[in-house]
Amino acid sequence: MDEGTEIHDVDPTVSVSISFHSSVIESVRDRVGKRGVSPYVEAAVRRQIERDNLAALIRANEEIHGPLTSAEIQAAREEMHGLGSHGEVA
Repeated sequence: MDEGTEIHDVDPTVSVSISFHSSVIESVRDRVGKRGVSPYVEAAVRRQIERDNLAALIRANEEIHGPLTSAEIQAAREEMHGLGSHGEVA
């Protein structure tokens, strides 16, 4: 099942009018065709909402615990990408 499919099953669509620069819409249509514009734009907006929510979560965490140190950020990068302590693949 596609992530977010359950939302589409119960959440009705609403038509809205939005404006884009012509070059942006042209690029979207080149990628997905005329009928694919709405799903493409909705997916982009959903990703932005996820990013906004993540940024809010990070801000809330930093208010409680303070900002992450450079060492903590580097350790997280290494863990996420499977790197050893000196940047080599683990």
